[in-house]
Amino acid sequence: MRRTQAHPSQARALESQSLRCIFGNPFRPAVANPAWFTSTVLALATGIYEDRAFDRLPILADALQDAGCENADILNHCRSDGPHVRGCWVIDLLLGKS
Repeated sequence: MRRTQAHPSQARALESQSLRCIFGNPFRPAVANPAWFTSTVLALATGIYEDRAFDRLPILADALQDAGCENADILNHCRSDGPHVRGCWVIDLLLGKS
């Protein structure tokens, strides 16, 4: 069976997107407001982390907005197409992971 390999520029783009998912914008770090830590937000973040269910990130964005989050970086990241990976900076921020 022959494996299909991505073009080097596609592979670099995927790596760049994955790094942005992990580190976010180092020049504009986000700070979580304790008011956002509702049971719904924490349950969604925990489920996304444990199940690697990054397709639920837009739902998390809605829950964060309902909790008063207006941080465009956080909301846009959750609603972006990704790719998203374990170590996602938004999930880590919400779950207190370093």
